[in-house]
Amino acid sequence: MDHEPAPGRAVCLRDTATGRALAGGVAVLALATLAGLVALWPTDRVQAPPEAQRADTLAAEVVALQAAPCTAPRAESCQWITARLDATGEEVRLFTGEAVAEPDPALGDGVRLVRNEVPPGVPTQAGDAYTLVDFERRAPLLLLAAGFAVLVVALGRVRGARALCGLAASIAVVFAFVVPAILAGQPPLAVAVVGALAVMLVTIPLAHGLGAKSLAAIAGTLASLALIITLALVFTQAAHLTGLSGDASQLLLAGRQDLSLQGLILAGMVIGALGVLDDVTVSQASTVMALRRADPTLPFRQLYRAALGVGQDHAAATVNTLVLAYVGASLPALLVFGLGGVEPGEALNTESVAEPLVAMLVGSAGLLAAVPITTAVAGLLAVRLPSRVLPETAHAH
Repeated sequence: MDHEPAPGRAVCLRDTATGRALAGGVAVLALATLAGLVALWPTDRVQAPPEAQRADTLAAEVVALQAAPCTAPRAESCQWITARLDATGEEVRLFTGEAVAEPDPALGDGVRLVRNEVPPGVPTQAGDAYTLVDFERRAPLLLLAAGFAVLVVALGRVRGARALCGLAASIAVVFAFVVPAILAGQPPLAVAVVGALAVMLVTIPLAHGLGAKSLAAIAGTLASLALIITLALVFTQAAHLTGLSGDASQLLLAGRQDLSLQGLILAGMVIGALGVLDDVTVSQASTVMALRRADPTLPFRQLYRAALGVGQDHAAATVNTLVLAYVGASLPALLVFGLGGVEPGEALNTESVAEPLVAMLVGSAGLLAAVPITTAVAGLLAVRLPSRVLPETAHAH
């Protein structure tokens, strides 16, 4: 039962039993997450097997192109490329166009080359010393990232800057903990859960503070993640998803028979759902706080119903976004099936389509569950606090 604060003292979150319970639960969750990070943190760098290692590439600029006849069957657009190596300024020549999936650069393009290792005593021909493997993309990617950061800060001001810090923290958790820990042999699902909790506990308070809204969003996200993990475990087993459908799986298994591909599927579902959950739970908690601030007389039941109506509209739109995102990711596979005349029912039965379908449905189920859960938690907090101490923001993505 919530007790009244001492006369003359401002009411805050810790003055309510609900607030204290939630804050205590979040503190315990943070300690458990920290313990999980310590227990699962990779201590040794894993040596990649030879099959998975990639040769170092060299940056170069295309300075000349010359059409040439092809020798391979069905090859039509072959050419000699002269490229200048960025590191040394040396100009090298290479022959391209005979492979099906080979880059087709234009004059002035930045490219990446690999130096071919020729065994001693084997004669080499012009064009054999280097192979064109890819385009140089880092400059436009950095430009796009910088423009995105400027836009976020311009629109979100201080909160936008804090959101960017949260994004940087999320990326750091993935590349410093999740990927190395899985490669080190830790259970992928456990690593993904701990990593997702760490991201949630950093990004939500960082962007929105650690008040009633953030506590409600954390509680809603945690409950929804638990549902997603349960559904993912059940239906990954029921649908017999193995993770063997992609080329990357064969590369991962090269010399790493201990790596659980099914665990990787589950880990991907957890991490993939987290970003959408954060959006929905924070937005829903913010809606509850705004409604309560606008009308402090609203009892819990009316507050819950009003906020739930807003949340249902948001969830419906977000589910559609989630579905289209997974369809876009599966589009190449769908085109291959369409080209081969495969019936839709048979295509759905293939793992390359069934895997993202299960991920989409599991994530959507967690998303829908997040709306009423977060609304209820936020409502219980909001009705116990004076409207003047509630957040003023009405919505936050």
